[in-house]
Amino acid sequence: MAAKKRPSTAAPATVTAVNSPESSITPPKPKSGDTSPDPPIAPAKVYLIFKMSSIFLIPYFYLIFYHYKIESELRRSILINAIVSLIGFFVTVTMIPVASKYVLRRNLFGYDINKKGTPQGSIKVPESLGIIVGAVFLVVAILFQYFNFTADSNWLVEYNAALSSICFMMLLGFVDDVLDVPWRVKLLLPSIAALPLLMAYAGHTTIIIPKPLVSYVGLKILDLGCIYKLYMWLLAIFCTNSINIHAGINGLEVGQTVVIAAAILIHNIMQIGASADPEYKQAHAFSIYLIQPMLATSLALLSYNWYPSSVFVGDTFTYFAGMTMAVAGILGHFSETLLIFFLPQVLNFLLSLPQLAGIIPCPRHRLPKFDPQTGLLTGTNDGTLVNFFLRQLGRMSEQSLCVVLLVFQAICCGFCFLLRWLLTGWYK
Repeated sequence: MAAKKRPSTAAPATVTAVNSPESSITPPKPKSGDTSPDPPIAPAKVYLIFKMSSIFLIPYFYLIFYHYKIESELRRSILINAIVSLIGFFVTVTMIPVASKYVLRRNLFGYDINKKGTPQGSIKVPESLGIIVGAVFLVVAILFQYFNFTADSNWLVEYNAALSSICFMMLLGFVDDVLDVPWRVKLLLPSIAALPLLMAYAGHTTIIIPKPLVSYVGLKILDLGCIYKLYMWLLAIFCTNSINIHAGINGLEVGQTVVIAAAILIHNIMQIGASADPEYKQAHAFSIYLIQPMLATSLALLSYNWYPSSVFVGDTFTYFAGMTMAVAGILGHFSETLLIFFLPQVLNFLLSLPQLAGIIPCPRHRLPKFDPQTGLLTGTNDGTLVNFFLRQLGRMSEQSLCVVLLVFQAICCGFCFLLRWLLTGWYK
Protein backbone atom coordinates (compact mmCIF):
# COMPACT_ATOMS: atom_id res chain seq x y z
CA MET A 1 0.00 0.00 0.00
CA ALA A 2 0.90 3.67 -0.08
CA ALA A 3 3.32 5.15 2.40
CA LYS A 4 0.76 6.23 4.94
CA LYS A 5 -0.17 5.80 8.54
CA ARG A 6 -3.83 5.70 9.35
CA PRO A 7 -5.26 7.52 12.35
CA SER A 8 -5.94 5.51 15.45
CA THR A 9 -9.08 3.39 15.38
CA ALA A 10 -10.03 5.09 18.62
CA ALA A 11 -10.51 8.35 16.75
CA PRO A 12 -14.07 9.72 16.64
CA ALA A 13 -16.26 8.93 13.67
CA THR A 14 -16.49 12.51 12.44
CA VAL A 15 -14.20 15.45 12.33
CA THR A 16 -16.67 17.65 14.18
CA ALA A 17 -16.47 15.41 17.25
CA VAL A 18 -12.70 15.57 17.63
CA ASN A 19 -12.68 18.46 20.11
CA SER A 20 -15.72 17.36 22.07
CA PRO A 21 -15.44 15.79 25.55
CA GLU A 22 -15.38 12.00 25.63
CA SER A 23 -18.52 11.91 27.75
CA SER A 24 -20.41 14.18 25.38
CA ILE A 25 -23.01 12.52 23.17
CA THR A 26 -23.72 15.48 20.93
CA PRO A 27 -20.68 17.44 19.75
CA PRO A 28 -20.76 21.13 20.68
CA LYS A 29 -21.67 23.59 17.98
CA PRO A 30 -18.68 25.45 16.57
CA LYS A 31 -18.46 29.11 17.35
CA SER A 32 -19.21 31.61 14.64
CA GLY A 33 -16.24 31.96 12.31
CA ASP A 34 -14.45 28.98 13.94
CA THR A 35 -15.24 26.08 11.66
CA SER A 36 -11.54 25.10 11.25
CA PRO A 37 -11.95 23.50 7.82
CA ASP A 38 -9.27 21.21 6.46
CA PRO A 39 -6.99 22.98 4.00
CA PRO A 40 -7.70 22.26 0.30
CA ILE A 41 -5.47 19.73 -1.42
CA ALA A 42 -2.70 20.88 -3.74
CA PRO A 43 -3.80 21.55 -7.33
CA ALA A 44 -3.43 18.86 -9.97
CA LYS A 45 -0.12 18.61 -11.83
CA VAL A 46 -1.96 18.45 -15.16
CA TYR A 47 0.81 20.04 -17.24
CA LEU A 48 3.35 17.53 -15.93
CA ILE A 49 1.00 14.64 -16.70
CA PHE A 50 0.43 15.87 -20.26
CA LYS A 51 4.19 16.02 -20.82
CA MET A 52 4.65 12.51 -19.43
CA SER A 53 1.74 11.04 -21.39
CA SER A 54 2.98 12.53 -24.69
CA ILE A 55 5.84 10.00 -24.57
CA PHE A 56 3.18 7.32 -25.12
CA LEU A 57 0.50 9.20 -27.07
CA ILE A 58 2.73 10.19 -29.99
CA PRO A 59 3.79 6.63 -30.98
CA TYR A 60 0.33 5.27 -30.13
CA PHE A 61 -1.55 7.55 -32.53
CA TYR A 62 1.21 7.21 -35.11
CA LEU A 63 0.57 3.45 -35.17
CA ILE A 64 -3.19 3.98 -35.48
CA PHE A 65 -3.22 6.63 -38.24
CA TYR A 66 -0.06 6.06 -40.28
CA HIS A 67 1.85 2.85 -39.65
CA TYR A 68 -0.99 0.31 -39.84
CA LYS A 69 -3.92 0.14 -42.22
CA ILE A 70 -6.75 -0.30 -39.75
CA GLU A 71 -10.34 -0.57 -40.98
CA SER A 72 -12.15 2.75 -40.78
CA GLU A 73 -14.97 1.33 -38.63
CA LEU A 74 -12.58 -0.14 -36.09
CA ARG A 75 -10.47 3.03 -36.04
CA ARG A 76 -13.62 5.06 -35.52
CA SER A 77 -14.58 2.97 -32.48
CA ILE A 78 -11.12 3.36 -30.97
CA LEU A 79 -11.22 7.13 -31.48
CA ILE A 80 -14.71 7.46 -29.99
CA ASN A 81 -13.50 5.49 -26.98
CA ALA A 82 -10.45 7.78 -26.75
CA ILE A 83 -12.60 10.93 -26.85
CA VAL A 84 -14.96 9.64 -24.17
CA SER A 85 -11.92 8.64 -22.11
CA LEU A 86 -10.47 12.15 -22.45
CA ILE A 87 -13.72 13.55 -21.08
CA GLY A 88 -13.37 11.07 -18.23
CA PHE A 89 -9.89 12.47 -17.54
CA PHE A 90 -11.19 16.00 -16.99
CA VAL A 91 -14.18 14.79 -14.96
CA THR A 92 -11.82 12.85 -12.67
CA VAL A 93 -9.51 15.84 -12.25
CA THR A 94 -12.52 17.93 -11.25
CA MET A 95 -14.08 15.36 -8.91
CA ILE A 96 -11.03 14.39 -6.85
CA PRO A 97 -10.82 17.69 -4.86
CA VAL A 98 -14.56 17.49 -4.18
CA ALA A 99 -14.35 13.87 -2.99
CA SER A 100 -11.31 14.70 -0.86
CA LYS A 101 -13.42 16.99 1.34
CA TYR A 102 -15.94 14.23 1.96
CA VAL A 103 -13.40 11.52 2.86
CA LEU A 104 -11.67 13.92 5.25
CA ARG A 105 -14.98 14.55 6.99
CA ARG A 106 -15.29 10.80 7.56
CA ASN A 107 -11.73 10.55 8.89
CA LEU A 108 -10.55 8.60 5.84
CA PHE A 109 -7.07 10.08 5.79
CA GLY A 110 -3.50 9.05 6.48
CA TYR A 111 -0.08 10.53 7.18
CA ASP A 112 2.80 10.10 4.77
CA ILE A 113 5.33 7.93 6.62
CA ASN A 114 8.08 8.73 4.12
CA LYS A 115 7.87 12.37 5.21
CA LYS A 116 7.71 11.76 8.95
CA GLY A 117 9.60 14.42 10.86
CA THR A 118 8.92 17.13 8.27
CA PRO A 119 5.97 19.56 8.00
CA GLN A 120 4.54 17.48 5.13
CA GLY A 121 4.49 14.41 7.37
CA SER A 122 1.88 15.98 9.66
CA ILE A 123 -0.62 16.85 6.91
CA LYS A 124 -3.83 14.85 6.67
CA VAL A 125 -3.80 13.23 3.23
CA PRO A 126 -7.24 12.08 2.01
CA GLU A 127 -7.38 8.37 1.32
CA SER A 128 -9.19 5.95 -0.99
CA LEU A 129 -9.47 8.40 -3.89
CA GLY A 130 -9.30 5.44 -6.24
CA ILE A 131 -13.07 5.24 -5.77
CA ILE A 132 -13.46 8.31 -8.01
CA VAL A 133 -11.27 6.79 -10.72
CA GLY A 134 -13.27 3.57 -10.66
CA ALA A 135 -16.63 5.34 -10.70
CA VAL A 136 -15.73 7.57 -13.65
CA PHE A 137 -14.23 4.59 -15.48
CA LEU A 138 -17.46 2.62 -15.13
CA VAL A 139 -19.57 5.53 -16.38
CA VAL A 140 -17.30 6.02 -19.41
CA ALA A 141 -17.19 2.29 -20.20
CA ILE A 142 -20.97 1.94 -19.93
CA LEU A 143 -21.69 5.03 -22.06
CA PHE A 144 -19.32 3.73 -24.73
CA GLN A 145 -21.65 0.78 -25.32
CA TYR A 146 -24.12 3.19 -26.95
CA PHE A 147 -21.59 4.03 -29.68
CA ASN A 148 -20.13 0.60 -30.34
CA PHE A 149 -22.24 -2.41 -29.33
CA THR A 150 -25.60 -3.45 -30.69
CA ALA A 151 -28.17 -5.28 -28.58
CA ASP A 152 -27.33 -8.61 -30.23
CA SER A 153 -23.55 -8.20 -30.12
CA ASN A 154 -21.67 -11.35 -29.18
CA TRP A 155 -19.23 -9.27 -27.17
CA LEU A 156 -21.83 -7.43 -25.11
CA VAL A 157 -22.29 -10.22 -22.56
CA GLU A 158 -18.55 -10.55 -21.90
CA TYR A 159 -18.13 -6.76 -21.88
CA ASN A 160 -20.75 -6.36 -19.16
CA ALA A 161 -19.35 -9.34 -17.26
CA ALA A 162 -15.94 -7.68 -17.36
CA LEU A 163 -17.43 -4.44 -16.00
CA SER A 164 -19.23 -6.41 -13.28
CA SER A 165 -15.96 -8.00 -12.13
CA ILE A 166 -14.21 -4.62 -12.15
CA CYS A 167 -17.07 -2.99 -10.22
CA PHE A 168 -17.14 -5.87 -7.72
CA MET A 169 -13.38 -5.58 -7.21
CA MET A 170 -13.60 -1.83 -6.74
CA LEU A 171 -16.32 -2.27 -4.11
CA LEU A 172 -14.29 -4.88 -2.21
CA GLY A 173 -11.25 -2.61 -2.40
CA PHE A 174 -13.18 0.24 -0.84
CA VAL A 175 -14.42 -2.11 1.89
CA ASP A 176 -10.80 -3.03 2.55
CA ASP A 177 -9.87 0.66 2.81
CA VAL A 178 -12.63 1.27 5.34
CA LEU A 179 -12.29 -1.92 7.40
CA ASP A 180 -8.54 -2.47 6.93
CA VAL A 181 -8.85 -6.25 6.57
CA PRO A 182 -5.82 -8.56 7.14
CA TRP A 183 -3.62 -9.26 4.13
CA ARG A 184 -4.57 -12.95 4.09
CA VAL A 185 -8.17 -11.90 3.51
CA LYS A 186 -7.01 -9.56 0.76
CA LEU A 187 -5.89 -12.61 -1.24
CA LEU A 188 -9.47 -13.88 -1.29
CA LEU A 189 -11.13 -10.67 -2.48
CA PRO A 190 -10.06 -10.92 -6.17
CA SER A 191 -11.18 -14.56 -6.30
CA ILE A 192 -14.70 -13.40 -5.42
CA ALA A 193 -14.67 -10.45 -7.80
CA ALA A 194 -13.55 -12.61 -10.75
CA LEU A 195 -16.68 -14.81 -10.56
CA PRO A 196 -18.89 -12.75 -12.94
CA LEU A 197 -16.21 -12.93 -15.64
CA LEU A 198 -15.61 -16.66 -15.16
CA MET A 199 -19.33 -17.47 -15.28
CA ALA A 200 -19.98 -15.39 -18.42
CA TYR A 201 -16.80 -16.34 -20.30
CA ALA A 202 -17.76 -18.03 -23.58
CA GLY A 203 -14.46 -17.75 -25.43
CA HIS A 204 -12.12 -20.55 -26.37
CA THR A 205 -10.26 -22.52 -23.73
CA THR A 206 -7.50 -23.69 -26.03
CA ILE A 207 -3.80 -22.84 -26.15
CA ILE A 208 -1.36 -23.00 -29.04
CA ILE A 209 1.47 -25.40 -28.34
CA PRO A 210 4.89 -23.79 -28.97
CA LYS A 211 6.40 -25.11 -32.20
CA PRO A 212 9.49 -26.65 -30.53
CA LEU A 213 7.17 -28.76 -28.34
CA VAL A 214 4.69 -29.91 -31.00
CA SER A 215 6.70 -33.04 -31.82
CA TYR A 216 6.71 -34.05 -28.15
CA VAL A 217 3.08 -33.25 -27.38
CA GLY A 218 1.68 -34.47 -30.69
CA LEU A 219 -0.79 -31.57 -30.91
CA LYS A 220 -0.70 -28.05 -32.26
CA ILE A 221 -3.71 -26.87 -30.25
CA LEU A 222 -4.65 -28.16 -26.81
CA ASP A 223 -8.04 -27.65 -25.19
CA LEU A 224 -7.59 -27.10 -21.43
CA GLY A 225 -11.29 -26.81 -20.57
CA CYS A 226 -11.84 -25.96 -16.91
CA ILE A 227 -8.09 -25.72 -16.33
CA TYR A 228 -8.06 -22.64 -18.56
CA LYS A 229 -10.71 -20.99 -16.38
CA LEU A 230 -8.66 -21.87 -13.32
CA TYR A 231 -5.72 -20.12 -14.96
CA MET A 232 -7.91 -17.05 -15.61
CA TRP A 233 -8.95 -17.04 -11.95
CA LEU A 234 -5.34 -17.24 -10.71
CA LEU A 235 -4.25 -14.50 -13.13
CA ALA A 236 -6.93 -12.14 -11.78
CA ILE A 237 -5.79 -12.85 -8.20
CA PHE A 238 -2.14 -12.23 -9.07
CA CYS A 239 -2.65 -9.00 -11.04
CA THR A 240 -4.75 -7.33 -8.36
CA ASN A 241 -2.53 -8.27 -5.43
CA SER A 242 0.76 -7.67 -7.26
CA ILE A 243 -0.15 -4.03 -7.94
CA ASN A 244 -1.20 -3.70 -4.30
CA ILE A 245 2.07 -4.94 -2.76
CA HIS A 246 4.43 -3.14 -5.18
CA ALA A 247 3.85 0.20 -3.48
CA GLY A 248 4.98 2.44 -0.66
CA ILE A 249 6.11 5.68 -2.30
CA ASN A 250 4.27 8.58 -3.87
CA GLY A 251 3.11 7.88 -7.42
CA LEU A 252 4.28 4.27 -7.65
CA GLU A 253 0.91 2.49 -7.64
CA VAL A 254 -0.63 4.76 -10.28
CA GLY A 255 2.65 5.19 -12.18
CA GLN A 256 3.19 1.46 -12.75
CA THR A 257 -0.45 1.15 -13.84
CA VAL A 258 -0.01 3.92 -16.39
CA VAL A 259 3.16 2.37 -17.84
CA ILE A 260 1.65 -1.11 -18.15
CA ALA A 261 -1.59 0.28 -19.60
CA ALA A 262 0.38 2.21 -22.23
CA ALA A 263 2.27 -0.96 -23.18
CA ILE A 264 -1.00 -2.92 -23.42
CA LEU A 265 -2.50 -0.34 -25.78
CA ILE A 266 0.54 -0.35 -28.07
CA HIS A 267 0.57 -4.16 -28.07
CA ASN A 268 -3.11 -4.28 -29.01
CA ILE A 269 -2.66 -1.85 -31.90
CA MET A 270 0.34 -3.82 -33.19
CA GLN A 271 -1.66 -7.06 -33.11
CA ILE A 272 -4.64 -5.46 -34.86
CA GLY A 273 -2.41 -4.02 -37.57
CA ALA A 274 -0.55 -7.28 -38.17
CA SER A 275 -3.58 -9.59 -38.26
CA ALA A 276 -6.19 -10.38 -40.92
CA ASP A 277 -8.50 -12.35 -38.59
CA PRO A 278 -11.60 -10.25 -37.74
CA GLU A 279 -12.28 -12.11 -34.48
CA TYR A 280 -8.66 -11.73 -33.37
CA LYS A 281 -8.80 -8.01 -34.13
CA GLN A 282 -12.05 -7.61 -32.19
CA ALA A 283 -10.53 -9.33 -29.15
CA HIS A 284 -7.69 -6.81 -29.06
CA ALA A 285 -10.08 -3.92 -29.76
CA PHE A 286 -12.13 -5.15 -26.78
CA SER A 287 -9.00 -4.78 -24.65
CA ILE A 288 -8.46 -1.24 -25.93
CA TYR A 289 -12.03 -0.27 -25.02
CA LEU A 290 -11.26 -1.15 -21.39
CA ILE A 291 -7.70 0.12 -21.11
CA GLN A 292 -8.11 3.57 -22.70
CA PRO A 293 -10.60 4.85 -20.09
CA MET A 294 -8.56 3.24 -17.31
CA LEU A 295 -5.41 4.98 -18.55
CA ALA A 296 -7.17 8.36 -18.84
CA THR A 297 -8.68 8.26 -15.36
CA SER A 298 -5.43 6.91 -13.86
CA LEU A 299 -3.50 9.82 -15.37
CA ALA A 300 -5.97 12.17 -13.69
CA LEU A 301 -5.31 10.49 -10.36
CA LEU A 302 -1.56 10.58 -10.97
CA SER A 303 -1.77 14.36 -11.33
CA TYR A 304 -2.66 14.46 -7.61
CA ASN A 305 -0.69 11.40 -6.46
CA TRP A 306 2.66 12.35 -8.01
CA TYR A 307 5.30 13.49 -5.52
CA PRO A 308 4.45 15.18 -3.25
CA SER A 309 1.12 13.36 -3.08
CA SER A 310 -1.92 15.39 -2.13
CA VAL A 311 -4.14 12.24 -2.13
CA PHE A 312 -3.65 8.53 -1.46
CA VAL A 313 -5.11 6.03 -3.91
CA GLY A 314 -6.03 3.27 -1.45
CA ASP A 315 -6.62 -0.42 -2.10
CA THR A 316 -9.66 0.69 -4.09
CA PHE A 317 -7.44 1.82 -6.95
CA THR A 318 -4.85 -0.97 -6.85
CA TYR A 319 -7.55 -3.67 -6.92
CA PHE A 320 -9.48 -1.83 -9.62
CA ALA A 321 -6.39 -1.37 -11.80
CA GLY A 322 -5.18 -4.93 -11.38
CA MET A 323 -8.57 -6.45 -12.18
CA THR A 324 -9.05 -4.20 -15.24
CA MET A 325 -5.71 -5.20 -16.73
CA ALA A 326 -6.31 -8.87 -15.91
CA VAL A 327 -9.72 -8.75 -17.64
CA ALA A 328 -8.22 -6.99 -20.67
CA GLY A 329 -5.48 -9.61 -20.93
CA ILE A 330 -7.86 -12.55 -20.53
CA LEU A 331 -10.50 -11.42 -22.99
CA GLY A 332 -7.86 -10.02 -25.36
CA HIS A 333 -6.11 -13.43 -25.32
CA PHE A 334 -2.62 -12.15 -24.50
CA SER A 335 -2.20 -13.32 -20.91
CA GLU A 336 1.38 -14.53 -21.56
CA THR A 337 2.37 -11.07 -22.79
CA LEU A 338 0.58 -9.48 -19.83
CA LEU A 339 2.66 -11.51 -17.38
CA ILE A 340 5.87 -10.25 -19.00
CA PHE A 341 4.57 -6.68 -18.72
CA PHE A 342 4.13 -7.51 -15.02
CA LEU A 343 7.75 -8.63 -14.65
CA PRO A 344 8.61 -6.05 -11.90
CA GLN A 345 5.50 -7.15 -10.00
CA VAL A 346 6.55 -10.80 -10.38
CA LEU A 347 10.01 -9.98 -9.02
CA ASN A 348 8.49 -8.01 -6.15
CA PHE A 349 6.21 -10.95 -5.33
CA LEU A 350 9.15 -13.38 -5.31
CA LEU A 351 11.10 -11.05 -3.01
CA SER A 352 8.06 -10.71 -0.75
CA LEU A 353 7.20 -14.41 -0.64
CA PRO A 354 9.26 -15.32 2.49
CA GLN A 355 7.55 -12.56 4.48
CA LEU A 356 4.10 -13.17 3.03
CA ALA A 357 4.43 -16.87 3.85
CA GLY A 358 5.44 -16.09 7.44
CA ILE A 359 8.93 -17.59 7.12
CA ILE A 360 10.42 -14.18 7.93
CA PRO A 361 8.65 -11.66 10.22
CA CYS A 362 6.52 -9.28 8.16
CA PRO A 363 5.91 -5.77 9.57
CA ARG A 364 2.75 -3.84 8.73
CA HIS A 365 4.64 -1.29 6.60
CA ARG A 366 7.62 -2.68 4.67
CA LEU A 367 8.89 0.78 3.83
CA PRO A 368 12.38 2.30 3.51
CA LYS A 369 13.80 4.42 6.32
CA PHE A 370 13.38 8.15 5.86
CA ASP A 371 15.97 10.65 7.07
CA PRO A 372 14.20 14.00 7.70
CA GLN A 373 17.57 15.80 7.81
CA THR A 374 18.58 14.86 4.25
CA GLY A 375 15.20 13.94 2.78
CA LEU A 376 16.65 10.64 1.50
CA LEU A 377 15.37 7.08 1.77
CA THR A 378 17.50 4.13 2.88
CA GLY A 379 16.62 0.53 2.00
CA THR A 380 15.74 -1.95 4.74
CA ASN A 381 16.03 -5.74 4.70
CA ASP A 382 12.34 -6.16 3.88
CA GLY A 383 11.68 -8.13 0.73
CA THR A 384 10.31 -5.52 -1.66
CA LEU A 385 11.57 -4.21 -4.96
CA VAL A 386 11.57 -0.70 -3.45
CA ASN A 387 14.04 -1.71 -0.74
CA PHE A 388 16.04 -3.88 -3.15
CA PHE A 389 16.66 -0.92 -5.48
CA LEU A 390 17.70 1.26 -2.56
CA ARG A 391 20.11 -1.41 -1.28
CA GLN A 392 21.66 -1.78 -4.74
CA LEU A 393 21.69 1.85 -5.90
CA GLY A 394 22.13 3.62 -2.57
CA ARG A 395 20.12 6.31 -0.82
CA MET A 396 17.97 8.60 -2.93
CA SER A 397 14.95 10.87 -2.69
CA GLU A 398 11.44 9.49 -2.89
CA GLN A 399 10.75 11.15 -6.23
CA SER A 400 14.00 9.87 -7.76
CA LEU A 401 13.28 6.35 -6.54
CA CYS A 402 9.81 6.43 -8.09
CA VAL A 403 11.24 7.58 -11.43
CA VAL A 404 13.86 4.80 -11.35
CA LEU A 405 11.21 2.16 -10.62
CA LEU A 406 8.94 3.43 -13.40
CA VAL A 407 11.83 3.47 -15.87
CA PHE A 408 12.55 -0.13 -14.89
CA GLN A 409 8.87 -0.90 -15.49
CA ALA A 410 9.11 0.66 -18.96
CA ILE A 411 12.31 -1.29 -19.72
CA CYS A 412 10.56 -4.55 -18.81
CA CYS A 413 7.67 -3.68 -21.13
CA GLY A 414 10.17 -2.89 -23.88
CA PHE A 415 11.88 -6.23 -23.22
CA CYS A 416 8.52 -7.93 -23.74
CA PHE A 417 8.14 -6.35 -27.19
CA LEU A 418 11.72 -7.36 -28.08
CA LEU A 419 11.12 -10.91 -26.88
CA ARG A 420 7.94 -11.25 -28.94
CA TRP A 421 9.77 -9.98 -32.03
CA LEU A 422 12.65 -12.42 -31.55
CA LEU A 423 10.35 -15.42 -31.01
CA THR A 424 7.92 -14.64 -33.83
CA GLY A 425 7.82 -17.53 -36.28
CA TRP A 426 9.88 -19.82 -34.07
CA TYR A 427 7.98 -20.08 -30.80
CA LYS A 428 4.43 -19.86 -32.16
